[in-house]
Amino acid sequence: MSKNTTGSRWLVSPQWLHDHLNDPGMVVLDASWVLPEEAAPGSSPREEFEDEHIPGARFFDIDEVADPDAPLPHTVPTPELFAEKVGELGISNDSMVVVYDTYPPFAAPRAWWLFRLFGHDRVAVLDGGLEAWQLAGFPVESGPPSAPSSPATFTPEMRPGLLADAATVLKALEEGQPQVADARSPGRFAGEEAEPYAGVPSGHMPGARNAHYATFMNVDGTLKEPQALRAAFDAAGIDLGQPVIFTCGSGVTACLPALAAAVLGKEDFAVYDGSWREWSALPDVPKALAG
Repeated sequence: MSKNTTGSRWLVSPQWLHDHLNDPGMVVLDASWVLPEEAAPGSSPREEFEDEHIPGARFFDIDEVADPDAPLPHTVPTPELFAEKVGELGISNDSMVVVYDTYPPFAAPRAWWLFRLFGHDRVAVLDGGLEAWQLAGFPVESGPPSAPSSPATFTPEMRPGLLADAATVLKALEEGQPQVADARSPGRFAGEEAEPYAGVPSGHMPGARNAHYATFMNVDGTLKEPQALRAAFDAAGIDLGQPVIFTCGSGVTACLPALAAAVLGKEDFAVYDGSWREWSALPDVPKALAG
């Protein structure tokens, strides 16, 4: 079935979603997330969801579908916890899941990657998010999330190759493969801008390439066309013919270039869940720090 102009299984257009919104097994998730420091006063993604969302959508909180005992935020949960959380959202292995953001696509790709990590490929990102949906003239509703009629059973099959830890990244940097692509802004990567997390120093991993997530997006928040995506990877010095580990500040925006790579047909990639927030705190790993 045709989903959008890229022809990718991982993206759907507003028109496609509108046409399939009431299909049996369709589940739409608002996965919006912002850094706590950047949230509007008196507001949160969940509250904004209740103000307006795609009809029938449910809210996917990446800070709740996470390991509650981890020292870092939104750490990948156990397969059992992921299954429990998505089951509560009415998602089974047969569900078609579409995720979107109310912001530029920061967290929807993270949710997409989590589903793929736990073996679910019937998942796609709404290209352009809620803004594109509204610009297409489609309705929104307000109020609490739609509740499923009953919990569903989701059986996870974890794909460990999609997840990288610090040891894997360290080996990659030492050996030069896989490539390490950092999705943070050039200023943060170079140590010229402060990190948004208190106590986290500025800098990057020596040997990593800077593949800023924004270079894969159009100004309207949609993903660029395939030729432009390839050009963005080329400009960052990333060879799509070789494996890649994507990293960022805390494992969220790294999933956007991962999505872009997948749209181009790439499968041999992983996301470093701890990312710079974890790496910068480790005592025995190389760091190129500001100053």
